[in-house]
Amino acid sequence: MTNEEILAQYGPRESMEYDVVIVGGGPGGLATAIRLKQLAAEKGSDVSVVVLEKGSEPGAHTLSGAIMDPRALTELIPDWKAKGAPLTQPVTEDAMVFLSEKSGLRTPNWLLPPCFHNEGNYIVQLGFVVKWLAEQAEALGVEIFPGFAAAEVVYNEDGSVKGVATGNMGVGKNGEPTGEFQLGMELHGKYTIFAEGSRGNLGKQLIARFKLDEGKDPQTYGLGVKELWEIDPQRHQPGFVMHTAGWPMNNDTYGGAFLYHLDDNKVTLGFITGLDYSNPYLSPFEEMQRWKTHPNIRYYLEGDESKGIKPAKRIGYGARAITAGGLMSLPKTVFPGGALVGCDAGFLNVSRIKGSHAAIKTGMLAAEAAFDAIAAGRQGDELSAYPAAFEKSWLYEELNKSRNFKSWFKKGLVTASIMNGLEQFVLRGNMPWTLHRDKPDHAYLKPASECEPIQYPKPDGKLTFDRLSSVFISGTNHAEDQPAHLTLKDASVPVQINLAKYAGPEQRYCPAGVYEFVADESQGGDAQRLQINAQNCVHCKTCDIKDPTQNIVWVTPEGGGGPNYTGM
Repeated sequence: MTNEEILAQYGPRESMEYDVVIVGGGPGGLATAIRLKQLAAEKGSDVSVVVLEKGSEPGAHTLSGAIMDPRALTELIPDWKAKGAPLTQPVTEDAMVFLSEKSGLRTPNWLLPPCFHNEGNYIVQLGFVVKWLAEQAEALGVEIFPGFAAAEVVYNEDGSVKGVATGNMGVGKNGEPTGEFQLGMELHGKYTIFAEGSRGNLGKQLIARFKLDEGKDPQTYGLGVKELWEIDPQRHQPGFVMHTAGWPMNNDTYGGAFLYHLDDNKVTLGFITGLDYSNPYLSPFEEMQRWKTHPNIRYYLEGDESKGIKPAKRIGYGARAITAGGLMSLPKTVFPGGALVGCDAGFLNVSRIKGSHAAIKTGMLAAEAAFDAIAAGRQGDELSAYPAAFEKSWLYEELNKSRNFKSWFKKGLVTASIMNGLEQFVLRGNMPWTLHRDKPDHAYLKPASECEPIQYPKPDGKLTFDRLSSVFISGTNHAEDQPAHLTLKDASVPVQINLAKYAGPEQRYCPAGVYEFVADESQGGDAQRLQINAQNCVHCKTCDIKDPTQNIVWVTPEGGGGPNYTGM
């Protein structure tokens, strides 16, 4: 049954009314909720606020590096230290290392531009920060509904956003309601704030419907693959931050990596691959595994019996797309009845590799605009005060200074390093020029016949791993009997175009083993078909971004499904 048929038979849906509905319980959404309640308390009024979070609990779907700039958090909750915010490990040292296959060259710190300095910042496990923010929000009276995925935007008759509807529960793989069926419900608000993170399902629809990206550069993304390790105390340096560029990426492919030392003998390792890469044989997951074999990285992970150093243990894995286009790709952030905040719009500062402070700040600005509008008796119009306040903020100034950072990498690592050094170190972000992009990421992929296959080494199960063992420690789980949330516009395209022309890139760009080309026994001979293992999906959204034919569409699965990260 289609959703329309289900509604016709089982509807109408029940609805709940709020002043503000917030989609997404990450830093941006929770900051919006907290600021709304703060303003209401300051003015002696009341504002009803609800947050929908598709994860099983706040933080369950949160994945980031992460080094956190506390500036926005301090504006939101000045006494965050006294309230026990989990920002406990300050950065103590920065290192930028350019890797060749066997060695590395560290850039002297006095040569690092300001964007690579992290004095005053904290290495955090962002999932724990989000969980703490949720506690602060609930203490102020915010209603948080975890395990409820916003699956549909609901509109008023005049076309303005009325709110959202949660997904139906208990629908079988065949699309028919099961004995556990429960119809989704609608949440209506005077304004609806979308804070779904990178490549948000509803945010993507709103950008298209209201043409919010008209006149903007195409958005660009990266894929971050991350692991959490517990290492021997002798190799642990609390607060040490290392970023790397170069190997294993070639000069023409954007990519970089990080290794951050948390407290309690934990390190977080991550590898970011720009999704505008051209070779369909490239695998971001395999590049991350290969990077760990470099002497500068494996030093922290391998044991050494002669020195009494025990091998490190991998305790977490995940992956997530990163919205990296910056200011020139930023869509219009408001539309009748709502707004986009955080990475749903694309406020990440890719030069600093930081986005949580931007999500918090934009959530605060959107909240202030929404509160003033509601106090004035308005609803359903554009919150124009939000983008106006952003353009006057320190965040706009910060993003403007790094507006060319990612675009330089289309000219190669060497040129990008020189020009970004000039812009950030010499000119201090005051550039008289602006670079523009003219193609989305999927359009950069070349036919396989024009590219060299990449041979990746087999995993050893100690330092390097396969996808399935990685997904296992992400805690990923989806109800087995539910419609696949990875949908195809045309089922013939994967084999007839993607496999034939691009050697089936979906089986390599997915970091979770969701896509496999297997023998199609119904056709006989050497025929193949695409098998979608949706239960493996970690909700990174890479397929929705990189599919060369834009035939794959990621939609929300049943609420609570997906990864269950612990402090990622």
